[in-house]
Amino acid sequence: MHPQLRQAYQREMTAATEQYQTGNLKSAFTHLERAHILGQSFPIAHARAHWWMLKVGWKCRDAVEITGQIPRILGALLFSQIWVPVGNTGGSRVPPFKSMAIPDDLQIILDKYGRGAEAD
Repeated sequence: MHPQLRQAYQREMTAATEQYQTGNLKSAFTHLERAHILGQSFPIAHARAHWWMLKVGWKCRDAVEITGQIPRILGALLFSQIWVPVGNTGGSRVPPFKSMAIPDDLQIILDKYGRGAEAD
């Protein structure tokens, strides 16, 4: 992962964990969706976003999110380097193979530093 992309991904994950710890679970999930978009081409980063989505689902007692995240974690680890649905936000209420529009600010980062970008 390009260092600039890793930094953007980590910013979203940090914001998500901070929101999770303060009980702002909706905000935490939004940051996790953004981290998912940034990290979905990289197995560990991808699986980590899904793991935290599972944690949010568990804390909310959301059976749909819990049951949907378990196979997504496995899929992230096994298939991220082969193919991912571009822009998919990763939540269990979104079809796992659906490509989605990427927010403009994240698209700029991915265009410049996404898979295939050379590390500085």
